[in-house]
Amino acid sequence: MPQQMDTNTLKKAEAAAAMAKEMITQAITQSAANTMQAEEALKQASNEIAQVQMMVSQVQSAMQAQSMQQQQPK
Repeated sequence: MPQQMDTNTLKKAEAAAAMAKEMITQAITQSAANTMQAEEALKQASNEIAQVQMMVSQVQSAMQAQSMQQQQPK
């Protein structure tokens, strides 16, 4: 069942990436009017991107481990 976990994690990463994109768009829109809000939106986007990187890395590690197990002689 590891493949299902990978799919769920990737879906969460996709949602977080979409949220980060929205925050960056919001920061661009607000940058002229309210620099403090724009800065906060960019900080939040940065946090979301860090989470996405972590989740993708976890999936990649799990897939590599699974691949190594399948390659081991039985």
